[in-house]
Amino acid sequence: MATVTLQGTEMHTNGELPEVGSDAPDFRLTNGELKDVGLADFAGKKRLLNIVPSLDTPTCAESARKFNEKFTGRDDAVCLVVSADLPFAQGRFCSTEGLENVVPLSMMKSKKFAKDYGVLITDGPLEGLAARAIVIVDENGKVIYTQLVKEIADEPDYDAALAALG
Repeated sequence: MATVTLQGTEMHTNGELPEVGSDAPDFRLTNGELKDVGLADFAGKKRLLNIVPSLDTPTCAESARKFNEKFTGRDDAVCLVVSADLPFAQGRFCSTEGLENVVPLSMMKSKKFAKDYGVLITDGPLEGLAARAIVIVDENGKVIYTQLVKEIADEPDYDAALAALG
C-alpha cells in the first residue's frame, strides 16, 4: 500500500507499482469503440502508461496534452492515457483538445487494471479512482520506469519519464 495526497488529504492505494524489471501485468481496458485493449495490442512498441484519476481535471488534462505533444512523430512508442472516465468522455476530450498522439483507455468495465498496477485508491475523496502514476513498459513487456505522483494535484516528472522512454 502506498500513500498519496489530494491537497493534503491523505489517501491510500491498494498496493505498490510494479517493480522495475518485472513483467508488466497484462490488462483489458476499453477503447473509444468499446473494444477491449491490452498490452499485446501494442506489441513491438514501448508503452508509456499515463495513469490519471480523470481527464476532467486540470492536471490530468495537462498531462495528456503534454504527452500528446511529446509523442508527435514517434513510431517506436505509444502513450496510453488510462482513467476511469467513460470512453465517450475520453473521446470528446481528445477531439476537443486535438489530441491525436495519445490513446485514451477506460477502466469502465473493471478496476482490475488499477488493482494489478497498485494504483487503486482505497479511501478518501477519490476512493475507487486510480492514483496518478507513470509506468513505462518496454517492447518485451518489462517494466522499465515507474513514478507514483505523491500529490495527485501535481504533474508527473515528464523529463524523467521521457528520458526513461528513450
